Amino acid sequence: MDKYKVLLVDDEEEVIHVIMKKINWEGLGFSVVGYANNGIKAFEMVEEFQPDVVMTDIKMPFMDGMELANRIKAEYPATRILFFTGFDEFEYAKGAIHLEAEGYILKPVNSVELTNVFTQLKIKLDQEISEKRNVETLQKYYMESLPLMQANFYSSLIEGRIREEEIPGYLSDYRLSFSGPFLCCLVIHTSSSQVPDNMNPLLLATSVHKQAKERLAEKWGAKYFSYLGNMILISELKAENEVSDLTDECDRFCKYVRSMIGAVVTIGIGQVCNNILALSQSYNSAREAVSYRAIYGASRSINMKEVVPQKMEKSTLTKDGDLSELLKMIRLGSEKDVAEAAGQFLNHTSYPNKSLQQHHIDMMELISALYRFSMNNDIKKETGDSFISYLTDYRMERASSQLIETNEKSYIIAKNVGYTDPNYFSYVFKRRFGVSPSKYRREHAEVEN
Repeated sequence: MDKYKVLLVDDEEEVIHVIMKKINWEGLGFSVVGYANNGIKAFEMVEEFQPDVVMTDIKMPFMDGMELANRIKAEYPATRILFFTGFDEFEYAKGAIHLEAEGYILKPVNSVELTNVFTQLKIKLDQEISEKRNVETLQKYYMESLPLMQANFYSSLIEGRIREEEIPGYLSDYRLSFSGPFLCCLVIHTSSSQVPDNMNPLLLATSVHKQAKERLAEKWGAKYFSYLGNMILISELKAENEVSDLTDECDRFCKYVRSMIGAVVTIGIGQVCNNILALSQSYNSAREAVSYRAIYGASRSINMKEVVPQKMEKSTLTKDGDLSELLKMIRLGSEKDVAEAAGQFLNHTSYPNKSLQQHHIDMMELISALYRFSMNNDIKKETGDSFISYLTDYRMERASSQLIETNEKSYIIAKNVGYTDPNYFSYVFKRRFGVSPSKYRREHAEVEN
């Protein structure tokens, strides 16, 4: 360990030389870096060497020891002060309690006393450094752990496990702020089944997360973390209507990563809120929006506000009860029971004043519910296929028929069979039939001719 630095100050040079020879400085763990014969020169040397200890006389020209000690304590409070002085000034020096001097040594200096004083001072300095280093170690560990603690806080927040009175403490401890004034939760889902050849799904998702940090999180001032296999962004909005721009930005991002690295990414946009505690609701709606990728297509953003109407119809409770009954019959009833339950559900979702958009939404809800039901009840074991496979096959059969029997453009046919993204429709069609929709139409036209 380095030696503690000592500066000696006395206007009598002979006294300084005597003190330097009185004790074994190196053996005690100290090193005399220099000496000064007045307070002004001493302070200049303090600025230059920044000693750990200044041992000074009181009566000196230009600046006495008391004034020197005051200036040192004001600008270098960690420096320890030792006074050595004559008998007539001794009680005066001891009265300067505010200087917090480490000791008062009476002239002439006694080697035994001087050794004892510096031995005790060495112990105090060692303890101080040890405590300081422990604090610095803990501070370093705290800073290294901060991202993990922040992520845990975000997770608890979207799970709804944080109480309102706990929020200020967490924000302070984890050095966080949510200026808002509006907040919106995003769920970024990267498909693990649709990946480029020879690409590890985990590495692909990691690449998507990196791109999302750079292209979305930074621009929208978002907090980001991983949760249940997805990347979650908590975006801050200056105005509630900014969510439209955010949705468009996310849509462009999905298409960007699809073209650049072949990732099939869906981003669910949750409901906008103006309260940090409401982020759990925003997250739940964003997660639900992602589940609609089976209906709306992947490689796009899905804003839950566009999926679910803001005001529910009066028949909602009845409709939910009919849906529960339908799912129950699918699981336990006969084919006749299923048909009756389906008819009951459709009767309650159909009424004269309903708009085509509302009817479309109801159908999307039904299909989404059936999809989730199939996942939860493992229909695949019973039927040999999943519900979404049935839905995709049905869509593709309708699309192939329209390609042969009509002259409609591909993007119109895509919308007719439930795909809002014509590129994704072409992708699914080619995966099903081995050729693009346009080539499929040409081949069948040539056969007929």
